[in-house]
Amino acid sequence: MNTNSGNGTEAGSEARALQAVEAHHADMLRQLNALVGLLTEAVEARDPAAGQETQAALLDWCDTVLVPHALAEEGPLYSGPHGLPEAKLLVDGMLAEHQVIVGLVDELRTAEGVAAAVAAGAIQRIFALHLDKENRLLMPFIIQSPGLSLAQAVEGLHELVGEGAAHHHGDGQHSH
Repeated sequence: MNTNSGNGTEAGSEARALQAVEAHHADMLRQLNALVGLLTEAVEARDPAAGQETQAALLDWCDTVLVPHALAEEGPLYSGPHGLPEAKLLVDGMLAEHQVIVGLVDELRTAEGVAAAVAAGAIQRIFALHLDKENRLLMPFIIQSPGLSLAQAVEGLHELVGEGAAHHHGDGQHSH
């Protein structure tokens, strides 16, 4: 039994927060997969102009979506579990993955051709694995831990829940 959800309203808030973050993760992964696919196709077609264009689009997405998402997680989403012995090692590992992803984005910035496609593919695979850990391990741990709240951790952070969900505060009661 989740002792931090003393009533149905809190349990509902936690479930909605989990759903919002998981949906945002799925959207991010779809966008990343599409961009990496376009870059790979351009490299395979030996089309340097298309390769540079798709690489620039992927870098822009990494700089405006992926890296801000990772940095936003390191505050409210990671700080609570990091303070608990049961989750400290998991969070340490996930922080290390953020550093690897940021390093690969920097590598992509200066890479060309096949090297750019390789860096992009590495970002794609590591990010997919990272999101799976968040969805299956970290967020369920937060929801099940007394004193931690996923809903509070992500409230108002569009980097974590997407644009739409970040603007709905409270329990969805915006009309009287």
